[in-house]
Amino acid sequence: MLPAATKGGGMLGGPSPSCIFCQIARSSTSTPLLHSDEKVAAFPDINPSAFRHYLVISKEHIPTVKDLQRRTEDFSLVSHMLNVGQNLLQRDAPQKQYRFGFHQPPVNSVDHLHLHCLALPFEPRWRCVKYLSLGPLGGFIEAEKLLERIKPVSSTPLKL
Repeated sequence: MLPAATKGGGMLGGPSPSCIFCQIARSSTSTPLLHSDEKVAAFPDINPSAFRHYLVISKEHIPTVKDLQRRTEDFSLVSHMLNVGQNLLQRDAPQKQYRFGFHQPPVNSVDHLHLHCLALPFEPRWRCVKYLSLGPLGGFIEAEKLLERIKPVSSTPLKL
């Protein structure tokens, strides 16, 4: 659980009144949801970069991937986001090639954790540039790589 001092709008925790994704997660906009549960909401990207382009957002306000830690809760959330995105694309764009990932600061456009779920091809083709990794400079991180980064360290000692 997050310390009380970090809870509240604009930081980790409760919804931020000025965050458009918090508004969408609370269904206080006209954005049609493809999926909604207690942890996440999913909807089509307003400016799609691929044949199908969905966003899966956390309902909790988490600004960026940089705010995730090696915790079971964070790992579980990102795993769930990826699972929801995979199911939506398999339903709506079967037989396509998929990409799943997150923009990292300073390249992220909205300060609210959101997974890009892309059924390729990119449309138009030049949009693929937005989804390149820039290594230590940030850019796009594949969901699987983020999961590796935040996988909790086992507290159970290994038996030799």
